[in-house]
Amino acid sequence: MPASARRRSRDNVLNRTEFLSLNQPLPGGPVPGESRPRARPRASSPKQPQGQENGAFRGTRQDAPDAGAGGSEGGSNESSSRLPEQDCMQLNPSLGGIALNSLLAIDLCLSKRVSVCAGPRAPWFSINSLVGLLAFSGHAVPWVVGTLISLARSNTLAGQEVLVNLLLALVLDILTVGGLQKLVKRRGPWGFTAGFFDYIAMDIYSFPAAHASRAVMVTGFLLNHLVLAVPLRILLYLWAFLAGFSRVLLGRHHLSDVGCGFVLGVLHFHLVESVWLDSDTCQTIISISTLSWAPLM
Repeated sequence: MPASARRRSRDNVLNRTEFLSLNQPLPGGPVPGESRPRARPRASSPKQPQGQENGAFRGTRQDAPDAGAGGSEGGSNESSSRLPEQDCMQLNPSLGGIALNSLLAIDLCLSKRVSVCAGPRAPWFSINSLVGLLAFSGHAVPWVVGTLISLARSNTLAGQEVLVNLLLALVLDILTVGGLQKLVKRRGPWGFTAGFFDYIAMDIYSFPAAHASRAVMVTGFLLNHLVLAVPLRILLYLWAFLAGFSRVLLGRHHLSDVGCGFVLGVLHFHLVESVWLDSDTCQTIISISTLSWAPLM
């Protein structure tokens, strides 16, 4: 590019609104366009030869126009090449965004304070095994395996009807929670990696809490289809709350994850109750799934 065209392009860039301050003369400094007095060359030190010093100055002066040309070309192509959105600073955030970020920050802070069994240095790490056992009671693997074993040993039509619907409810809970977790991809407050059983049950991410959803759904299912005494009903309510809250104590979930898991478990329970399968449909499913299992008469 000729020197006159390069100088014209540089002037056009500096005349833009955001660069007007660069054209203003400094207080007490030279006016733009006025020739500056040429500085006297420094005397070469005995440690550095004269040729090397002049070569360094010549290299600096030769590189400066190239850098200026590159800067002017980059400024002219600024509209075509923009930074990614995540690298830009949002100067005017919306009120909803500010409120959401504030709630997420509060949720993270409270969740870390409540996770008193999260690591060896946690204050309640001595009961970590007990809390972990309580959390495992709400895992999908023991419930699915236990339901299949009970279904294989059941010899009544009413028992098989309840167990088949419970098995379908558990499968629905696993698929729904696993899909939401895969969609949101929210990590826990301490960033723990998922275990082997978590990968089997598709309980990899944090939101929503699968243990809380499953515990509430199973509790509602058992209370609605089993005749239980009042103390056992109270224990079931207490177990559902502790099974979900234990994941917060272990640092696996946020408080909001558990709360949304409770709500999701209630929705799963009402959905299963609305599409309840009768005894004939359950016997058909059993006959299809186990070819050697004849329906009970």
